[in-house]
Amino acid sequence: MLRAKNQALLQMQDVPSAINALQFYTNVQPAIRGRNVYVQFSSHQELTTMDQNAQGRGDEPNRILLVTIHHMLYPITVEVLHQVFSPHGYVEKIVTFQKSAGFQALIQYQGRQSAVSARTSLQGRNIYDGCCQLDIQFSNLDELQVHYNNDRSRDFTNPNLPTEQKGRSSQMANAAAIAAAFGGGLPPGISGTNDRCTVLVSNLNPDKIDEDKLFNLFSLYGNIVRIKLLRNKPDHALVQMGDGFQAELAVHFLKGAMLFGKRLEVNFSKHPNITQGADTHEYVNSNLNRFNRNAAKNYRYCCSPTKMVHLSSLPQDVAEEEIVNHLAEHGAIVNTKLFEMNGKKQALVMFETEEQATEALVCKHATSIGGSIIRISFSQLQTIRENSQ
Repeated sequence: MLRAKNQALLQMQDVPSAINALQFYTNVQPAIRGRNVYVQFSSHQELTTMDQNAQGRGDEPNRILLVTIHHMLYPITVEVLHQVFSPHGYVEKIVTFQKSAGFQALIQYQGRQSAVSARTSLQGRNIYDGCCQLDIQFSNLDELQVHYNNDRSRDFTNPNLPTEQKGRSSQMANAAAIAAAFGGGLPPGISGTNDRCTVLVSNLNPDKIDEDKLFNLFSLYGNIVRIKLLRNKPDHALVQMGDGFQAELAVHFLKGAMLFGKRLEVNFSKHPNITQGADTHEYVNSNLNRFNRNAAKNYRYCCSPTKMVHLSSLPQDVAEEEIVNHLAEHGAIVNTKLFEMNGKKQALVMFETEEQATEALVCKHATSIGGSIIRISFSQLQTIRENSQ
């Protein structure tokens, strides 16, 4: 009970139960002692009592490790963690999540000695040169519960687990996906209850904007169905997202963003959808929609425009000079870093301003470098750290 705030936290047995409860109270107004109450997802993944220990218990050996990753310059997935920890013994399960301490993971070995060996060998080590440092404790948990095999969790003893929850409405499934992506709760300012799919964008620069540039920007927050530029209001456009959750993300993260010298106004439209016609551009079947695969992974990286962009799908023989030349027309480039992860070339490019980075993204996402169609997104990193020598 949070008596000072007239609030309470309630932990259900599992995520599907929590989704059922939220879905039920979407249509029914709950009341306690004659007062209306409101139900939404919490940012807390689990509740602990005052006399309970934290997940990590320090030096008392256990087969489950609690791993905190500091200075996470590159994304860390279940596959990366498995590569790092499996040489020390059979890894049964991995669960990753975001906490106030940063990105964390629970690694369950088949035997306790494997966990002891991994902690002894890996404590304080970096996954990549100069970054992604491992801080490892023994967990106080006896068994990890894994419900889905995806990029956030994996049960290596049960390969038949589903990748996502089945049989729920699109709205609730996306709520669960984004809750999982943000460590069990929704981002601040996101209610998760919006059902309006169409967004009205105004104060655009009509001389420089077009439907594909809007697609490149808004597809960071969800799949795009169609886009319509309003001919009677050249600085206005309608963007229909895949569902209300994705539309809410777009409104939240893009409101007030600078693009082509204009500060964007982004609000929900009164129109439930965009009527297909000669003046609409269709994207529902576009293979450039980012959320057709790995939706939770894409939700995890949603953020407002930043000075730093991340480039992927680069050709293996690409040079930093090619990347700089490809993006330089959009603004002063402060720093770049070309690196390889999982055998694929990627890059970070920092501009002087968020507006320059946004312009580079909307103009150069899905363009070609060396015959490869590149992908560009915003990075939440503040600086580019050079590798240790």
